Amino acid sequence: MKSIFNTDKGKIRQHNEDNGGIFLNQHGDYLAVVADGMGGHRAGDVASEMTVNFFKSEWELSDKIASPDGAQQWLNTKINEINQKVFDHSKEHEECEGMGTTLVAAVCTNIFVTIANIGDSRGYILNESGLGQLTEDHSLVNELVRSGQISREDAEHHPRKNVLIRALGTEEKIIMDLKTITFEEGDYLFLCSDGLSNKVSENEMLTILRENESLETKGEKLIALANDHGGEDNITLVIVEYAAEGESG
Repeated sequence: MKSIFNTDKGKIRQHNEDNGGIFLNQHGDYLAVVADGMGGHRAGDVASEMTVNFFKSEWELSDKIASPDGAQQWLNTKINEINQKVFDHSKEHEECEGMGTTLVAAVCTNIFVTIANIGDSRGYILNESGLGQLTEDHSLVNELVRSGQISREDAEHHPRKNVLIRALGTEEKIIMDLKTITFEEGDYLFLCSDGLSNKVSENEMLTILRENESLETKGEKLIALANDHGGEDNITLVIVEYAAEGESG
């Protein structure tokens, strides 16, 4: 398996409140994380950094993840723990009041990927069926689309597009989505913050991910394209490739 993490503050924002990373446990399983922080005076970066640092330290000490049930249980437990930590921190530090973060996190093994999400950072899978979105945005606009009140085309330019109905750390109890899919040679897992998914179409993602380039080059091209299309937000991505034995790139 091969992977890259990349983040960029974009062309407009003064600070990067996104965070993320790819972490290995002692058994060789991967944990990929993207967190897009928000709220308070520069407190978004506090929430996303707390979240990513927590996952890194917990994953490096984790036991072998042998099954999708085990992966879902681990993610559920750890997400509830970090949600409480971020929530408590925001209550104890006035400058952090109201802070929170999106989260998309994926446990990647040689057999399956289990993905959890809260908010509107996204997870995609590229396999023989093409590029598919694995996560559902927890946003006001997506709820309007799901209920048939507006079209997907209207959603692209809706003035309240960035309003979330779920985020990590903003409430004492959290509801997350969990999903497991098979992971096979040649597949790519792609996680990103909305600074990328709002600016780069799925067709553009698909084209770049399928190019005969290194993962680093693919990541750089995706970030450059988001910036070329405006770059109004921080941009963060993770790519995990289930590479065939001996394959380079």
